[in-house]
Amino acid sequence: MAHGLEVIDWSAPWLAHLREKGEFATQQARDDAPLHETLNQCLTSPVRFVPQSSLPSGVAYEQFIFDTQQCPTRDGLHDFFNALYWDRFPRTKARLNQLQTEQIALLGSVTQRGAARDALTVFDENGALLLAPPELWDSLIAMDWQRLFVTLRPLWQHAQLIPFGHALVEKLVKPRKPITCHVYLAQFTIKNIAFETINTPVTAHFYENLDELTAADLSTEKFATKPFAPLPILGVPDWWEANKYPDFYKDESVFRRSR
Repeated sequence: MAHGLEVIDWSAPWLAHLREKGEFATQQARDDAPLHETLNQCLTSPVRFVPQSSLPSGVAYEQFIFDTQQCPTRDGLHDFFNALYWDRFPRTKARLNQLQTEQIALLGSVTQRGAARDALTVFDENGALLLAPPELWDSLIAMDWQRLFVTLRPLWQHAQLIPFGHALVEKLVKPRKPITCHVYLAQFTIKNIAFETINTPVTAHFYENLDELTAADLSTEKFATKPFAPLPILGVPDWWEANKYPDFYKDESVFRRSR
């Protein structure tokens, strides 16, 4: 199969939101065709995917996307997953790109980053969205892993964790217990505005609403505060066979105590 995509297990629960388009694109990919050509044929995105060589020397990746509506793409898993997120969450990806570009202009340098720009990158690469009852949120923010995953385990049937970072799902192609995501502290998820949708069938409309809410919530002021909660992602119930045993969560090298 082309470009290393054969290693992806599309039955993995952390890929449910990307499975339909991702599996189709994987089936269409050919060794004799650049990945960006396959992505343009298979995905619906506000940007076109172009070869990495299209990015001029000295021009910031984010600035190039903003100016041209073209996304430089290398053959491989990282940029493949990035493209899938442009398809699934187009408003959020575009908003992140806009905020990155504004920071580049504000700082006056491609190489200078600052707290907000670093945090925007963290979300884009390793973020996740959580729709969950307030009790789970409270335990997550407190890093009370036993309560979050053991005591309150039945509540997870009323929750959804949706990976957003493309580097995160790339790492999960080869799952390891220490893999940790950055759950975005979005007010609409914490306040449960979207919670009523959790137990309904997950449709394209569900993701469109989530995309719109997330994009509207993003700001550089908020990201300057690093609005994340760490979550060892394979602790999510039913996402990893070993976590059905309570002792799984006693590993303090992974499930670390709050400082």
